[in-house]
Amino acid sequence: MQKTFLMISFCLSCLIGFSQTQTAGVAVPDFGKFYRVDQPEFKTDKAQVFRVLFDMVDASTEKSQVHPFFNTAARFLNMHTDAGIPLSQLHVALVVHGGAFDTVLNDEAYMEKHGIKNPNTALIQQLKAADAQIILCGQTAAHRGITPEKRNPDVMVALSAMTAILQLQNQDYKMIF
Repeated sequence: MQKTFLMISFCLSCLIGFSQTQTAGVAVPDFGKFYRVDQPEFKTDKAQVFRVLFDMVDASTEKSQVHPFFNTAARFLNMHTDAGIPLSQLHVALVVHGGAFDTVLNDEAYMEKHGIKNPNTALIQQLKAADAQIILCGQTAAHRGITPEKRNPDVMVALSAMTAILQLQNQDYKMIF
C-alpha cells in the first residue's frame, strides 16, 4: 500500500514538474495560445519569410467554439512573433470551403442557423488585423447562399477554393495540414 502511494506520488510530481503554461501572444492577443520552447535544437530561421496556407474544409465539431484551424493560424502568428520573427515576415492565408462554410457567417446569419452568435467573429477580426487573409470559396458561397450580407466583412471571396489555393501556392505559400 505504501509502495503504491509512493509510486503515485512520484508520477504526479513528474507530471507537475514537466507541465508548462500556455502563453498568450501579441499578434492575435485573445486566441492562439502556445507553449514557449526554450533553446530548440532545430533553430528557427528568423530571417526567413513564412507563407502559410490553411485549407479549411471540415465543419467545426462544436458550433459554440472557434474553429480549430482559425486558432491554429493564430497560434502560428503568436509563437513566431514571440520567437522574434517580425509580423511583416509572416503571411497567413486561410481558404474556407465545404463544411467549414458557416465559420465565416456574420453573427446574424450564424444566429439564424445555430441559435448563437458566431464564436469565430472576434478571432477573424484579430487575424485580419494581423494581415491574415481569410478567403471563402465562391462556389461554396453560391451553393450555400452566403451573400455579402450574410458574410463576415473581414472575409473575401474567390472564384473557388481550388483557384485560391493554386494561386497562393504559386506565390510560395506552403500548405499546413
